[in-house]
Amino acid sequence: MRKLLILFIVFSLSICRLYSQDKTVKGRVVDNHLETLPYVSIVINDTVEVGKTDLNGFFQIELPVSVKKLMFRTVGIDWASIRLDDKCDEVEVVMMLRGTYDFITLKKVDRIRMKRFKKLPELHKEAFEKGLFKTDKTCYTREFIPDYKKN
Repeated sequence: MRKLLILFIVFSLSICRLYSQDKTVKGRVVDNHLETLPYVSIVINDTVEVGKTDLNGFFQIELPVSVKKLMFRTVGIDWASIRLDDKCDEVEVVMMLRGTYDFITLKKVDRIRMKRFKKLPELHKEAFEKGLFKTDKTCYTREFIPDYKKN
């Protein structure tokens, strides 16, 4: 009877784990000079921090399957907002360093940032060629976050 009870408990726990609605996402974060970024916060729902990168820019987090949007943020770097594809479990992100723009309008700053933003796929490919990333293409869609918003 005791063996049957233990077997039932083990079976129940394995079924619960099998049907859990979580997925593991791992990856790496570098800047636009292909230097690793330590302690970058990984956020869902704009407020809930689910993890941070380690000293070498690597991370591994557990996410609910329903989560489709991640945000990477840290000091001195433009925040990166990405929308995950359904089968995306390897996320490798190139983040842009944040510059100081004096005496120009926010519209012009956004135009400058957009030029740099459009070069990110090339930087991702270059990071792959240097061995920093495992894949040469992203499995997510990156969103540009403008500083200037029209009313």
